[in-house]
Amino acid sequence: MILFLLLIFLPIGLSAGRYLMFGDGRGNWQTADRSSAGLLPPASANPEALIRVFAARTVRWRGIFAVHTWIVVKEKGASSYNRYDYTAWGDPIRSNGFAPDGRWFGAMPEAIVAVDGALAEDLIPKIRHVVETYKFRAYGDYSAWPGPNSNTFVQATLDAVPELRAVLPPTAVGKDYPYSGRWAGITPSGTGLYASLSGYLGMTVGWIEGIELNFLGAVLGVDIRRPALKLPGIGRLGLAAGL
Repeated sequence: MILFLLLIFLPIGLSAGRYLMFGDGRGNWQTADRSSAGLLPPASANPEALIRVFAARTVRWRGIFAVHTWIVVKEKGASSYNRYDYTAWGDPIRSNGFAPDGRWFGAMPEAIVAVDGALAEDLIPKIRHVVETYKFRAYGDYSAWPGPNSNTFVQATLDAVPELRAVLPPTAVGKDYPYSGRWAGITPSGTGLYASLSGYLGMTVGWIEGIELNFLGAVLGVDIRRPALKLPGIGRLGLAAGL
């Protein structure tokens, strides 16, 4: 138990120490940079279908613990991208409220899912269906902790498209919130099992998902398929999670 708590709180302490010493370098969040990070080519110059999931550290002290994730899709031949976020203000599901690959209030995003071509073309309708039918879509449904939040929304979308074989980083706090109402079952990839107590406590064991322990939203785990440690506050150390 002491070792477990140490592995939970030491990484968070290191992340907090970095924030206290250096801040996040973004200045006032209201005026922070939200321009394109240059991670996507102009849509008109890229005729192929495309799916991306981006993650960036969230705003102010919350960035010690968590990232914000969002989804970008583009159909074959489309002249523009479509970005979907789940936010705490206004209608929770925000469509094209920011640049597709925009900095998240000054934080540089990274792509954690990247699919192009025919596979993306086949999977985009499934993603759009989740966006259109997601049940936590009313004003006031958003809850930063334990969820449903932005990461719950993206996780629900990825779960509906197991062909992506995608796994959100351990810093995606809220991804383990049981949005479906089921507290236990087979993982969406079909390769393991999960159990979650309203997002506060939980465990996932699967070939795609790896082994993850969720303690009050902090995720500690290991990925065997693509060797890496998963640490709360810090993130993934090892091979990148990907197809």
